[in-house]
Amino acid sequence: MKKFFSRFFPIIPVSFVLGMTIFSHSCANTTTPPSGGPKDTIPPVITEIYPVIGQVNVPTHKTKLKIEFNEYVKVKDPKSLFLSPPLEKSPQFKMQGKSVIVYFESDLDSNKTYTLDLTNAIVDNNEGNMYPGFTLVFSTGDRIDSMMVTGIVQDCNSLKPLKGATVMLYKDHADSAVFLKRPDAAVKTDEWGYFCIRNIQDTIYRMYAVIDENNNNKYEAESEKIAFIDTLVKPVTYVNDSLPELQKYDMKDTLNCLARKTEFELNVFKEKPSKQMIVNKERVGERTAYITFMAPYAQIDSIWIKGVPSDQLITQFNIMQDSLEIWVNDPKPQPDTLFLNVNYLKTDTLGMLNPFTEEIKLLKPKKSPGKSSSRDIKKEDTTAVFTIEAKPENVEQYGFVIEFTYPLVESAFDSLTFRYLNPRQQEAFGKYSVRQDSLNLRKYIVTPSEKLQPGYEYFLKIPHRKFKDINGFYNDSSEVKVSLPKDDKLSTMNLVMSNVRNKYIVDLLNEKRDKVLRSYIIDKDETLAFPYLKAGKYSIRITEDLNRNGIVDTGILLEKKQPEKVRFYKLEDGTFLIDIPEMMEIEQNIDLAEMFK
Repeated sequence: MKKFFSRFFPIIPVSFVLGMTIFSHSCANTTTPPSGGPKDTIPPVITEIYPVIGQVNVPTHKTKLKIEFNEYVKVKDPKSLFLSPPLEKSPQFKMQGKSVIVYFESDLDSNKTYTLDLTNAIVDNNEGNMYPGFTLVFSTGDRIDSMMVTGIVQDCNSLKPLKGATVMLYKDHADSAVFLKRPDAAVKTDEWGYFCIRNIQDTIYRMYAVIDENNNNKYEAESEKIAFIDTLVKPVTYVNDSLPELQKYDMKDTLNCLARKTEFELNVFKEKPSKQMIVNKERVGERTAYITFMAPYAQIDSIWIKGVPSDQLITQFNIMQDSLEIWVNDPKPQPDTLFLNVNYLKTDTLGMLNPFTEEIKLLKPKKSPGKSSSRDIKKEDTTAVFTIEAKPENVEQYGFVIEFTYPLVESAFDSLTFRYLNPRQQEAFGKYSVRQDSLNLRKYIVTPSEKLQPGYEYFLKIPHRKFKDINGFYNDSSEVKVSLPKDDKLSTMNLVMSNVRNKYIVDLLNEKRDKVLRSYIIDKDETLAFPYLKAGKYSIRITEDLNRNGIVDTGILLEKKQPEKVRFYKLEDGTFLIDIPEMMEIEQNIDLAEMFK
């Protein structure tokens, strides 16, 4: 026992002596506020623990754990008192002098190794100095399990580390275990998304990470996010308290935190609902309505409105096919109630998809009370409303974007006027091409045939009464002007993409990785230009679009389907941020086969 104690409990006596030495010279009073002198910045120190680290044969009934400190403390975050394997209810605590007494509302299991993690739970009373962390290990049997696993948990899209995720190990390999049972071992991730599940059995597990919103140590698919490892997991590392992975570091100690070994990488995603049904519907105008489905990729066999000929019905799914817009292509006044019928595959009580016809009443929106007058008439009541947009920094890539509020029944895109003025104010007319957006039938992209030039002013004009929408309204005229950015401090980045063997989505992100600035979709080797960039730091995110649908697909747990792979371009120094100075043209070579190997 002495050998065991010296192995698992080396730091406590040293900490106690060091703590007492420090406090004997600091004149800090732990019972009353100090009257003067330097501010107390020293965290509390553990002076006694019961049961001692590595204690075996700990009673299972009315078990109490005592952690005594060298000063008065308080539990700042009770959720951070984390027991593994977790019980049905979280650990409870009470204060007793300078001690924290942890107890449980139910009995512990027999012949089992437990760990109680105190990280981010305890601060001192006076200054709120956080106790850096500690894990108490004990067993209700006659031995301590000695294996461990490590890893990192991160968001599947941004690859940012996730703090507070619950990493779970299950000896039950059934797919239902994570839904129905508490894990056989678990731990919370730190600020770096890092985890180490220590003192576990030498056996084979399934591994998950859950953003456990209700703290019940199970997975609730409707409201929580999850990650999983495709294969079964077998620990290979023995617990040794000298390992960096078992140390409790200051989270600002970047060097040591990043140096810790990670055996597994878990990418957290939000599953799309699996049950299919219509969950919402609304008539938003005289001839306009929408319905939404619970799950994506709704399968509709037919759709109709009573009294409306089929050729007068226009519908459009969004890209995820979980929202359907509906328009009646008839300018005549429509009834106060439209009866919409949808024949689609709906989930039945047994969880199976079966054909089902659902009738939906769509009530006309109510008008505001009071008499109407000419002042109440809005532009959309008499005109085919549209927007036209062209941004200087990306007009070369995206062109001029025209979007109508309602679908068109008449169009004359050959009537558009595209002209430009050179720096000498000499006018000329240019050619253009028009294409309808594949995902939005109300949106059109106008692309100039000639390469745009710096210093030129470009104009796109939509003439009067050339477009008619389903309401029978014609458009007003409108013109938009755009010039390429003139700031000579702007820079350009060119990405030379090689070994492109699949379809990829390439996004330019800001420094925080929370905003997409520009995007490309590629399926062959090519050079991607990102001109007109302000000096700053940027990230390049690349998603492997294996199903070639142009969007980033999430995972499906029961189908063992991971979210589509995301990688960030990493520089030679190991960072993900490209620092672009002013007035520079930068070229980056990216080998996609190497990145996604």
